[in-house]
Amino acid sequence: MNILNIENVTKVYGDKVLFDKVCLGINEGDKIGVIGVNGSGKSTFLKMIAGLEETDEGKIIKNNQADIAYLAQNTEFEDGDTILSYVCRDKVSSNPNWNIEAEAKSILKKLFIEDVDALIAPLSGGEKKRIALARTLLAPAKILILDEPTNHLDNRMVMWLEEYLQKYSGVLIMVTHDRYFLDRVTNKIVEIDRGSIYTYEANYSGFLELRQQRIDSEVASYRKVQSILRTEIEWVRRGAQARSTKQKARLERFQEMQSMKAPELEKQVEMDSLASRLGKKTIELENVSKSYAGRTLIRDFTYYTIRNERIGIVGENGCGKTTLLKMLVGEEVPDSGTITMGETIRIGYFSQMAEHMEPEMRVIDYVKNVAEYIRTSKGLTSASQMCERFLFTPEIQYNPIGKLSGGEKRRLYLLKVLMTAPNVLILDEPTNDLDIATLTILEDYLDYFEGIVIVVSHDRYFLDRVVDRIFAFEANGVITQYEGDYTTYMEKAIANGTFMKGKMTLSESLKEESAKVVDSKATWKGNREKKLKFTYQEQKEYETIDEEIAKLEERIETLEQEMSTVASQYTKLQELSEEKEELEQQLEEKMDRWVYLNDLAEKIAEGALA
Repeated sequence: MNILNIENVTKVYGDKVLFDKVCLGINEGDKIGVIGVNGSGKSTFLKMIAGLEETDEGKIIKNNQADIAYLAQNTEFEDGDTILSYVCRDKVSSNPNWNIEAEAKSILKKLFIEDVDALIAPLSGGEKKRIALARTLLAPAKILILDEPTNHLDNRMVMWLEEYLQKYSGVLIMVTHDRYFLDRVTNKIVEIDRGSIYTYEANYSGFLELRQQRIDSEVASYRKVQSILRTEIEWVRRGAQARSTKQKARLERFQEMQSMKAPELEKQVEMDSLASRLGKKTIELENVSKSYAGRTLIRDFTYYTIRNERIGIVGENGCGKTTLLKMLVGEEVPDSGTITMGETIRIGYFSQMAEHMEPEMRVIDYVKNVAEYIRTSKGLTSASQMCERFLFTPEIQYNPIGKLSGGEKRRLYLLKVLMTAPNVLILDEPTNDLDIATLTILEDYLDYFEGIVIVVSHDRYFLDRVVDRIFAFEANGVITQYEGDYTTYMEKAIANGTFMKGKMTLSESLKEESAKVVDSKATWKGNREKKLKFTYQEQKEYETIDEEIAKLEERIETLEQEMSTVASQYTKLQELSEEKEELEQQLEEKMDRWVYLNDLAEKIAEGALA
């Protein structure tokens, strides 16, 4: 059953077209993940569906019975708001027996919030996110719209929400960068790409495959046209005269092919290693302890970092992960114990909280304030060139920062951190507000970064991809070390009974969910691109196909000349015409094959250079 239709919608911000006459039908049972680079219009797309933003053209038609619940990416609270008053405010029901406060307390308890009368203002970002989520999920609507619902949530809450949404019976439309989450929850992906939208009937893993097929098809079609165009150019150069209707049609086709634009492939963030030299002595923590308000966050922790290691830090919201990072960068001091830095240590700190940026400052000036030039493995690179690598075109570089989207500001902040050429990268929730394309390139960058990486993240895929050691905050301020990535840690912690132990008891259903994360990791590894090579038959075909095409073209040209001399001989003309049609069909097939073989040859060459 159709729930909502988007019909020929156009939306423009300034001189940027976010959507150009896009259409989409949303049906019962759809669980949609919306994907696109930062600034492509994902949040605007959700707001238009939720009725919070108007379209410039077109319309969004909703089933009258389909009510909407919307979770914003960043929720604003009023001064004096308590948890319960905020969750219940303006909530009504047609059911006279509905006890709103009892229902609110029930859902808050499921989200591990006990003191419902507490003020919201002093709470952590993760706690505020759970409160906003509770308000959204109270009295479930027919259409649930979530903008970055996993941001600021710890791993236990991400898994709880994943389980909840799998059982949710209504329509789900969400934006999230969490790839495991997308894989487990969605059954449809909507991609926003340069003003257009593309729909894929698949979860995230299926989307990756289908999207590549779409791009390959567009590229192959363009290359095929270019191959045919070469033949047409030769025909025109031989002095074709546009006397007959057929010749005129051929010239029109030639002109149409000439005007065809190449498919615009998605730009990606290019990142290069900017690390400065790291000496033998790195970071040493000895018997470090830290408490807040009588609660021990870190108890007697000792660790000596080693060169080029990758550490992931996990634990519940409020357990002390960010506090540990702040002690490493000198923003906090331990209650006892010592933290010693080597003389060559140069820290780049990517904070969870958005850095203040002057809205009127130009993008390029924000970067130049750090460095005019930076030395990379490819030589000296200017601030402007680095901006371009991060998808800030020359036009955008001279725009005020205030015109950037939230995700674009995070990307700019990341560039600023890397421009300092650190040899220790400390990243606090780096996956918040960055698009998947940027995360993928960041992951690749960290593979080649010659320094230490210490990262706090709830993103299971990011941790699996990046780290080789886990520091897990467990009960009473104890930090336990686990060798391996996040999935390996999870398997070991479940086995010894310490996984998410504390405020939350790990249910059997969540144990199953965690096991599925392990399966998802194996699937992602199994889906990695295999090394390409020609078969023996393809190699022979590749070496001879140009000559075969040339012979077919010559024979067709000869037939056309013969046909012009036997125009009055019907039987002979019919024979030549049939032969010509057969050869044109063969030429068409050879052209398709030529495109495939040349495309494969290019990919093989690229793989050899990589």
